[in-house]
Amino acid sequence: MLLPVIQRYRHLDIPKFFRGDAAFANPALYRLLEKEGYRYAIRLKANAVLEREIEHLLTRPVGRPSHKPNVFYHSFSYQAKSWQRARRVVAKIEWHAGELFPRVGFIVTNLNQHSKNVVKFYNGRGTAEQWIKEGKNAIKWTKLSCRTFKDNQARLQLFALAYNLGNFLRRLALPKPVRHWSLTTLREKLIKIGAKVTRHAKYVFFQLAEVAVTRNLFAAILDRIQRLALPPPVTAGRILA
Repeated sequence: MLLPVIQRYRHLDIPKFFRGDAAFANPALYRLLEKEGYRYAIRLKANAVLEREIEHLLTRPVGRPSHKPNVFYHSFSYQAKSWQRARRVVAKIEWHAGELFPRVGFIVTNLNQHSKNVVKFYNGRGTAEQWIKEGKNAIKWTKLSCRTFKDNQARLQLFALAYNLGNFLRRLALPKPVRHWSLTTLREKLIKIGAKVTRHAKYVFFQLAEVAVTRNLFAAILDRIQRLALPPPVTAGRILA
């Protein structure tokens, strides 16, 4: 499945990166990525050899445990039996309050960055999965029940457009107190909300319930949306001789 993607970007002179979970921990994949010039970070399953390399960090730190986790990083060279050569492995060890054993993770990589930055790069993979999950829950973009591929393609594009619009609204229009809202919360509390419509001779009023969004908060959101509007075009002044 990766070959078509690699072939698509092979001719582009751009930095290329790959990150994956332990299911991609395959020496053949390492060689392919290295041959194609990719920088990668792939999770490794723990084993006795890897754990011996971090044995000095598997002892609980002395003193009263802090509320924040104690995090340690360690980088070393490792070669499994199925590998043709040694590669760099980065280990992350987290000691959490109230937990007897540390949380340990291993990443094989050819990045030359600091160990903390390698882990940060790998963790971005989980962030991307959260966005995909958010799209499934908030937009329901996996509901592709049309009979033809083209119809489902158009439907998915509409779902993606709705996701982008909702994400723009969240990032650009939400005030600071509610900026943490997910798209699901935004849909349920702001968009899919009941209203009473009152018609008059010249005006139409929408009376919204203040259960989830107060009047002041709704006004603040509208104000931020209004400020996103493009400024009126500047017309050139006429020069009189």
